Amino acid sequence: MSLFSANGPEDVTRQQEALGSEGTPSTEAPTGEEHEAPRRRVPHMGHALVFVAFTGLLLILLELVLVAMGRAPGAVHGGVAKLLHPKMQLAMLAATYLTTLLASWFFFPQLWQRRFLDGLQWRWPAARNQAGRLIALGLMLGVMVQIATNFITPPKSRPIDAFFLTQADAWLITLFGTIVAPVFEEVCFRGFLLPAFAIAYDWLSLPRTVEARSRWQTTTTLTPASLVFSAVLTSVLFALMHATQVAHLWAALLVLFTVSLVLAFVRVKTGSVAASALVHGAYNGFVFLVVIIQTGGYRHLERMTQ
Repeated sequence: MSLFSANGPEDVTRQQEALGSEGTPSTEAPTGEEHEAPRRRVPHMGHALVFVAFTGLLLILLELVLVAMGRAPGAVHGGVAKLLHPKMQLAMLAATYLTTLLASWFFFPQLWQRRFLDGLQWRWPAARNQAGRLIALGLMLGVMVQIATNFITPPKSRPIDAFFLTQADAWLITLFGTIVAPVFEEVCFRGFLLPAFAIAYDWLSLPRTVEARSRWQTTTTLTPASLVFSAVLTSVLFALMHATQVAHLWAALLVLFTVSLVLAFVRVKTGSVAASALVHGAYNGFVFLVVIIQTGGYRHLERMTQ
């Protein structure tokens, strides 16, 4: 029995809507009208590049503002990167993420001719109806990662340790890491990049025939090969984005790569970005819970290095 199984007529319909005519996940939700032409494939690579570029540009601008204020987010001492002003850093990241999502909410519907959450395939009802399974999967993923990290020798210091110098900082990074970061990262990686890379793969591998071109123009399904390619590529990028946090340890990067593959599987299986965000949040929450228990509610942060 599948972890994400259908339990009733509504669930069956939801899973059918998440699949294309040939049983592969679709980039669109069918309209219910048999002869209506499918909508455009979105988000494609251009949309993803705009989203990522806007995020990067905004992050750079905010960092320049902090530098001008004498609050540089980081410095290098003895060849080792050190994070400065953790509260300011969290505020900058939160502002970047939330501003990007807000701008996307208004901008992309103009291109897609549909609501932002519809084009993104957020599909909260699909996540809500399977919340128990999704949260359990996230917690199980957290347990497995904790077991795996026991075989990884961490460096003496990591940039992320700067967020655990005070109890207040520790609680701030916990809230950010379990709510804001999972939502934004899933929108970015599983909402934009996953379909964008898959669409690009299918387009580049499309036979240059009239029949193939006609099928491309009249369907929105993604091939299994494109989804596998995209899941692997986005997982590589996901791991690299967190490389600084784990001091570029290859074993830790491999763990993050595996976590991302699981999140991609959930996204494709459920047809919902909200579902992968729920798993991501539960996974991050378990990681923080371990530290909370270890430090007595962040009252004894010195235990993190013992």
